[in-house]
Formats: sequence, C-alpha cells, structure tokens
Amino acid sequence: MSLLRVSARRSLRLVSQRVVAPVGIRFNSTAAVAEKAPVDAKISAIVDQISTLTLLETSALVAELKDRLNIPDIAFPAAGAGQAAAPAAPVEEEIKEEVEEKTIFAIKLESFDAKSKPKIIKEVKGLLGLSLVESKKFVEAAPKVLKDNVAKEDAEKIKATLEGLGAKVTLE
Repeated sequence: MSLLRVSARRSLRLVSQRVVAPVGIRFNSTAAVAEKAPVDAKISAIVDQISTLTLLETSALVAELKDRLNIPDIAFPAAGAGQAAAPAAPVEEEIKEEVEEKTIFAIKLESFDAKSKPKIIKEVKGLLGLSLVESKKFVEAAPKVLKDNVAKEDAEKIKATLEGLGAKVTLE
C-alpha cells in the first residue's frame, strides 16, 4: 500500500475520531479538524475505490453516473457574458439537437493483422491496465468490446491509434 494511502487513512481516522491534529499538519481544508463531520465508512470505502481508477476509467464512471441518474451536461456561461437574457425556445432546440448526436461510444476490437499482434497487445495492456497474459487473451478473443462508455474524442483517438497499429476497430 502506498505511503499516500496510509497517510490519507490515518488522516481520516483522526478526523473521524475528532482528534485535534498537531499544529504542523495541514489537511485539504482550511477549516479546523474538529469542525469536520466524521466520514461514513461506506463513503470512505467508495472514495478509496475511486481513487484507484485511471483517468479513462474515471471518465467512464462519470458518464455512467450521468446516464443512470439522468444528469444533463451543464454549459456554464462565459466570463463577462453579463446579464444578457436569451429566449427560452432556441435554447430548448439546441438541447434537442445535442441529444440526437451520439457522444458516448463502445470501442470494439473486430480483428487485427497477425504481424501487428504484439503491438496491439501492448496497446491494449496500456489502455485497460491488464497484465501481459490477460491482454494477449483479450486480443485473441476478438471480436470483443474493448471499452464501454467512452467520450467521442477519446474513442476516436483510441480507434486511430489501434488502426495505426493494424487493428480493425468499430465504434458502437
């Protein structure tokens, strides 16, 4: 276990026990340690699990949560936009147009060139965080879904990378 995780768990124990920390220790908040509410063990476990995810896995998690909880993407106004009032009807039309365009994809590895198999295995290993043996089995099991719930830009980058190595990839 990394030193950072051990330190974070000790900090959580101190906060949950409401022990006042020595003057030299600073936590992520400017508020005093005694003012924080104790963290529920279930929430702490979820935070620990999320902190081990890669950036792509975190992106997939956010997309899945938005989908399951029906949370729309929020467009923040640009700085200095002022108090200009926009009519309600055009805004609703823009939202409908955005919904029609697919933004989340599943990346499916269809097939690959036998000569480029080692390169593809290496790339899959890096993308999914699998061991070399697991990556080899995954690639050999093609056609298979490589990743689900991937943003459009990321999906296109991954597709271009794999196709550059000699794989046939589809976005669904």
